[in-house]
Amino acid sequence: MTLTTQEQTRRAVRGYHEARFRGDVSAAAAHLGEPFRFQSPFIDSNDRTGHLSTLPGFVSIVTGVELISELYGDAEATLVYDVHTATPAGTQRTAEHFRLNDGKIVSIMLVFDASPWQSMTAQIKP
Repeated sequence: MTLTTQEQTRRAVRGYHEARFRGDVSAAAAHLGEPFRFQSPFIDSNDRTGHLSTLPGFVSIVTGVELISELYGDAEATLVYDVHTATPAGTQRTAEHFRLNDGKIVSIMLVFDASPWQSMTAQIKP
């Protein structure tokens, strides 16, 4: 059976998402391509290894994730979800946009309201 490009996109993005929130750096890395770029309100990086190195610290404050919406195209996807944290920020509504090349994620743009995190900025920045 041949997978459609949208199904390949879905598998890569969901595989990354699930691995990330399990704290499984190796499994998450398997879904990332090169070159790679990550953007969020706090971090703008072209360093795939650096991005992955922050996952254990991030996962340590996450108490749950609720997926709200998934949208998949041939080479892009968007997930909308709530991240429940053990921080003063509480629950964070998040949108994440992915771009893919040859079935691998090459760009992630994370969108969320950064204001609840301002008091924790020193701990967030690499």
